[in-house]
Amino acid sequence: MSESDLPAPAVPNARDAVRALRPSQIREVANAGFGVDDVLPFWFGESDRVTPAFIRDAASAALTAGATFYTHNLGIAPLRAALAEYVGALHGPTSTDHIAVTSAGVNALMLAAQLVVGAGDRVVAVTPLWPNLVEIPKILGAHVDTVPLGYGEHGWQLDMAQLLAALTPETRMLLVNSPNNPTGWVMSRDEQRTVLAHCRRHGIWIVADEVYERLYYANADAGAAAIDAGWTQSRAAPSFLDLASRDERVICVNSFSKAWLMTGWRLGWIVAPAALMDDLGKLVEYNTSCAPAFVQQAGIVAVQQGERFTQELVLDLKASRDHLVRALSDIPGVDVKTPPGAMYLFFSMPGATRSLELCKAMVREVGLGVAPGSAFGPQGEGFVRWCYACDTARLDAGVERLKRFLAQHDAMR
Repeated sequence: MSESDLPAPAVPNARDAVRALRPSQIREVANAGFGVDDVLPFWFGESDRVTPAFIRDAASAALTAGATFYTHNLGIAPLRAALAEYVGALHGPTSTDHIAVTSAGVNALMLAAQLVVGAGDRVVAVTPLWPNLVEIPKILGAHVDTVPLGYGEHGWQLDMAQLLAALTPETRMLLVNSPNNPTGWVMSRDEQRTVLAHCRRHGIWIVADEVYERLYYANADAGAAAIDAGWTQSRAAPSFLDLASRDERVICVNSFSKAWLMTGWRLGWIVAPAALMDDLGKLVEYNTSCAPAFVQQAGIVAVQQGERFTQELVLDLKASRDHLVRALSDIPGVDVKTPPGAMYLFFSMPGATRSLELCKAMVREVGLGVAPGSAFGPQGEGFVRWCYACDTARLDAGVERLKRFLAQHDAMR
């Protein structure tokens, strides 16, 4: 038989679970901006400010000192100790036995899922939600059911009865992101208490993405004077760590990206039962081996010296949030509510029932880059997400572009 008689080789494909993952629509909108001059990008979840100098200097010093070698899978001891002290100050006593350092918050989410979820398991997620959280369990072969937040006069709210009904004894894991990306919704202490009691009864793991816990505005009006006075009350959003013991089925994921503006550093951590740590160390080894040593050194400085910076950042973000809410509220057809946490407005506007198409058109026609609501699941359709982590002049420029776009498409109103 000649080579020409052989059957054509099969097309090489990834496995079905990977091929079925939904691509990032936020990236799709960003790609639509390539070649467009003067785009104002509010689509990604990061500030337009660089990481503070005291953190950058710590990394430089660590590099100069030669901190370029492998470290312990779970992180260097000084950083784990610093994180245990930091978490303890916010949420009650925490030991290093419950802390693992990861290569970014999203890596922490993957590791948490790998610890407790396998093929065929059932996962429940509260949505709209950053797509990574919904898709990660699917990579592992799990099935994800969603419980949507409702939107109304008071913004985004949880239907507790609907969530509890979804959390059946067959459920392996609950995913909760609070403060929430994209909505800014915050799960209350009473809601957490109810959910925790229900999950305890049924042996359900809770994986809580608390990356935005410091971007919480309940008491931000206390202002700079309170910071000078050493104000510490309500420095963080309600956390499952406030209620749960450290050795039950609760895994909390966090990151250095938001509270210290370290998005590009890729450093995060997990708070989990001590009994998981040996197995978690194995997973870290087979995923990334360890976070970079010099980045971990910078992390120590962030948590030990960065408190004033973080509290001032929250005040700045609240001012930007309020400024943008006022500006958008003056635009006919826009429905926006003031969220209690995170760094986004998730609002409805004319044309948002086809949000991906709308956002692509806005970036092409007026250079305004916001994220489509559909990127956060079907429950997000009808909305767009605007990251307000920038100065108010930049926000004003974006609002003017939005007004111009709507004027050009007056039939949408």
